[in-house]
This record gives sequence, structure tokens and C-alpha cells, in this order.
Amino acid sequence: MTRPPSPSRTSERPARQRAARGAEAREAEARGDEARARMARGRVAWRAGRWAETLAAWRLRLAGWRIVARGWRTGRGTGAGEIDLIARRGRVLAFVEVKARGDGDPTGEALGPTQRRRLARAAQVFLARHPLAPAEMARFDVIRVGPGWRVRHLPDAWRPDA
Repeated sequence: MTRPPSPSRTSERPARQRAARGAEAREAEARGDEARARMARGRVAWRAGRWAETLAAWRLRLAGWRIVARGWRTGRGTGAGEIDLIARRGRVLAFVEVKARGDGDPTGEALGPTQRRRLARAAQVFLARHPLAPAEMARFDVIRVGPGWRVRHLPDAWRPDA
């Protein structure tokens, strides 16, 4: 098992990402290539999201959870998409959505009703495809990674509509 990232490396990462995003995007914007600038910003956002998922996975591991799947996709035709993390502790199976927010945006507002329906559908697909993973209690958690890479776990953040 690898060690979690050290605090000094964690605090360096946002500055390097801002610098990388700024340099590549500024160069593309200076050339008038808006599409390439948008792609550069998107790559940095994707990397930041993956880094937030890594921090969230470590937070769960340190709290005694076992990561069952990371970035699990339902496949084409289901319309459900991806679940960031699926974790298990005892008889509880948690479907976790990770939200990286650089500002004070509340995480609860980050999951709209459409995204909640997609996550619930993806969880149903996961449970149907993995019959050996029965859980007495399946729940939907949100992990917020905020400014300074602070990780906040919101257990049982919402319930799917019946």
C-alpha cells in the first residue's frame, strides 16, 4: 500500500496547475486559438478532478473503507455514466461522488436532480452486474475537496427518489 501524499507536495500542486493552465491557455489565446485554450483548461480541470478523487480515496481508506471501484463506468446505452468511487465498510456499500471546488461553492448545490438520477441509475447497474456484492445498506455519499485540498466527507448525502 502506498503512502498518502505529503502535505508539502499537496500544497505545491495547485500553484503548479495554475501556472501550467495559465501558460498553455495564454499561449493559445494569444494565437487566437480559442478551441486549443479551452482544451488546455479542460485538461487541467480533469487532472484536478482525478487528484481530488485520489485524495478522497485516501480519506476513505484511512477511515476504514475498502475501495471496490474507482471511475466505474456503466457502458454505452445505459445513460448512467460514471461513479467516481465505490467503497465498502462492513455491510455498507457507498457510491461516492467527488466534487473539487476551489471557491466556497456548497457541495450540496453541485449535485442537481439530473446528476442524482444518473448516479442512482449507475448504482442500480453496478448492483445488477455484481450480484456477489450484496449490501444491507447502499448509500450515496459526497466528498468535497475544497480550497487548500481540504477533504470533507458527507455520508448519506442524498437518497434516490423511490
